Amino acid sequence: MKIEFNKDEKVVKMIQEGLKAKDGYCPCRLEKIPENKCMCKEFRDQIADPNFEGYCHCRLYYKYK
Repeated sequence: MKIEFNKDEKVVKMIQEGLKAKDGYCPCRLEKIPENKCMCKEFRDQIADPNFEGYCHCRLYYKYK
């Protein structure tokens, strides 16, 4: 398993700026709750799934099998 940033630097920069503006909470989510703190719970669950390969919700990270 390997996790890396999206290869599109514009996407990474935009999401990182959003994370700074929202104190580390996913800029793609409305609520500031622990489950939405980057890396969000949804992506942590996807990381735990050995069959999952793909982007996190906001497309900042990509998980390879």
